Amino acid sequence: MPRRVARRLSRILGRRGAFLASFGTLWALYGFGQLVEPLPDTRGIRLLLNLMPLDAWACCWIVSGLLAVASSALPEGRDWLAFPALLAIVVPWMLAYLVSWWPLGDNARGWVTALIWAVAAVPVIVVAGWREPPRPKNLE
Repeated sequence: MPRRVARRLSRILGRRGAFLASFGTLWALYGFGQLVEPLPDTRGIRLLLNLMPLDAWACCWIVSGLLAVASSALPEGRDWLAFPALLAIVVPWMLAYLVSWWPLGDNARGWVTALIWAVAAVPVIVVAGWREPPRPKNLE
């Protein structure tokens, strides 16, 4: 039974959809984590916190993630909004950490976190350009 469900889900989502579902879940969980247990050290996102509070950023992470999850079952071409939504939250996060390292110099490890977020953004860009193989007409 679980294998049949997994196979059916795989056919419905495809590669792009599976990616959107997993990264969307990751983004939503990260946002939820910021609501439940906020970052103890906010030096890296100080510039972002000047724009809006951490709970608002957390909600942006959650909304971005849920949008990607909701788009995961859509066919290629109709799922397009999920990819910029995932990038729209991770790019400011990455840039804030980078700027906190240089030129501000108040976060010596900011470059590491910026690089981690940059690496997380790369698959989003790559998968956005993937062509999905044709989906089978019969989903059972």
